[in-house]
Amino acid sequence: MPIISSKYSPPFLFKSGHFSTIYSGLIRRVNGLNQHRERLELIDGDFIDLDWSYATRPSTGVAILLHGLEGNAQRPYITGSAKQFNAIGIDACAVNYRGCSGETNRLFQSYHSGATEDLEAVINYILKEKNTPIFT
Repeated sequence: MPIISSKYSPPFLFKSGHFSTIYSGLIRRVNGLNQHRERLELIDGDFIDLDWSYATRPSTGVAILLHGLEGNAQRPYITGSAKQFNAIGIDACAVNYRGCSGETNRLFQSYHSGATEDLEAVINYILKEKNTPIFT
């Protein structure tokens, strides 16, 4: 993969990773994003919830957004990303991992970063059922 140089320099306070983390978690708010929740039934009998947001103009694909540890699809870094994708004409599918959508899952199994079966199910669902390409 090529390395692309950047001349970006963050504002003074945001040069600190600690401040950036605190700001995005406690202070930042994203307004004006409409999400539509869809439940994806998994082959093992459990589910994950997908929060869709759509571009105002016809989209040519979808971006899959994945939250971090103990996050969810309503965190500002996810909703902010979804809003930016929507603004440039790309739909967004924000995945809530098992146990992260605000509703207890059916199975005791939780998510962890090494298990990719749930993400595979989301990708297959988008490609087959939604019949839309995924931006990589």
